[in-house]
Amino acid sequence: MKSKNILIINGHPNSESFISALAESYSEGAKENFNKVSLLNLSALNFNINLKYGYQKRTELEPDLLVAIKKIKTADHIVWLFPIWWYGYPALMKGFIDRTFLPGIMFDFEPGKTMQKKLLKGKTAHIIVTADTPLWYNKLVMKNPAVNQLKKGTLQFCGISPVKVSYIAPIKNSSDTYRKKWLSKIRSYGTLGK
Repeated sequence: MKSKNILIINGHPNSESFISALAESYSEGAKENFNKVSLLNLSALNFNINLKYGYQKRTELEPDLLVAIKKIKTADHIVWLFPIWWYGYPALMKGFIDRTFLPGIMFDFEPGKTMQKKLLKGKTAHIIVTADTPLWYNKLVMKNPAVNQLKKGTLQFCGISPVKVSYIAPIKNSSDTYRKKWLSKIRSYGTLGK
């Protein structure tokens, strides 16, 4: 199997979370096959999560965001890990996406065309989420809002495809055995680079 340039993005604001353990497991697995692995903990970055002017004028990008953008652009495969809170993702991760997934960087508009130019074509992704809501309820009742927003509204919008999803739930009151099973499974995904 050909080695890949893999970027792991940890969207949890708490560096001691189960998400962080999952990110580390994926990273360890990916390194087994000599993949180039970069771990981006959003909680360690220094940036304003507010897109202050919306899209009316560009807010200057902080150095940490410039580095993150370069890592996204050079990655072959991007792994996103985050907890689902209120059927969305944490404000930190939303702010990161608002500040980095910008026109001219991750996608662009072409004069006379209704569809955007996808600047991240050729990349793949894996979304790994934790939640307390059972999968059936999240899918059937809530219609999977957090995953759809990231998968369809951001990643595929910019050309990333395919996008795999792993939904780990319920986490609250879960046993050590349950968590260890998922850590092992996520490590195996890393080993396979998927």
